[in-house]
Amino acid sequence: MTDLRAGAAANYRAARTLPIRAEWRRQWSRARTRWALGLMFLLPLIILVAFQFDNGGDDNGGGEFGSLIDMATSGGLNFTLFCLYVSATFLLVVAVALFCGDTVASEAQWGSLRYLLAVPVPRARLVAVKLIVALGYSGLALLTLAGTALAVGTARYGWEPLRSTVANEIAPGPGLVRLLGILGYLAVVLLVVAGLAFLLSVSTDAPLGAVGGAVLLWILSSILDQITALGAVRNLLPTHYSTAWLGLLSTPAQYDDIVKGAISAVVYATLFWSLAFWRFTRKDVTS
Repeated sequence: MTDLRAGAAANYRAARTLPIRAEWRRQWSRARTRWALGLMFLLPLIILVAFQFDNGGDDNGGGEFGSLIDMATSGGLNFTLFCLYVSATFLLVVAVALFCGDTVASEAQWGSLRYLLAVPVPRARLVAVKLIVALGYSGLALLTLAGTALAVGTARYGWEPLRSTVANEIAPGPGLVRLLGILGYLAVVLLVVAGLAFLLSVSTDAPLGAVGGAVLLWILSSILDQITALGAVRNLLPTHYSTAWLGLLSTPAQYDDIVKGAISAVVYATLFWSLAFWRFTRKDVTS
């Protein structure tokens, strides 16, 4: 029986509109999804090949992590740690911004967003499904990078202890646990990028603007974090604790900054997502 007061069909269920699996397939069919995941798969292979041409005569870098770069060929765990290190500051940020910043803005650019809402898909559900799928692909990108690096690194360099410049060697078993902890922390930190990119995605019809805006703001925060004159203000920047995972390489592991960084990331991400939901549910969708 039709609900005349609500204007809804008898079999209409808001929760059944735009299933997550359908959105997952839609995003998978897009070239940018496959290209991004393909790059995550290829990066460890490219680094592995590059190491084969290293004659050992060049300076691999100094500073706090210079020795780790030299240790990258001393085992699969170290190779994976190196791949995460070189990609965490930019490549992973771009990948997450791409998945979360392009998802709604691209629909608006194509003119298909209003048709999705006319199905009808409730606005809150559309935003929620798109966010879940975007986060799913972001997590898949991170796992693809780490999994490929661990597989090819172990095959080439063996299953050796995890090494660092801030602690003694960590046996392979506990080293793997530490590496998983680093991976988990990076996933939490990248939620800030996901939240910011998603907020921009529901606020503009230009996917490039949403993706680029999130990346540029993240870079800006990183630059400001290097200015010591800002003092305690730096603690409020979303990138301030982005390298706190180094504490997991010490003996014993240092968790203080990791806890602060995780809380900061969750707060920022929740704020950005809340603003995104508020903005989209009140936005006049014309495209």
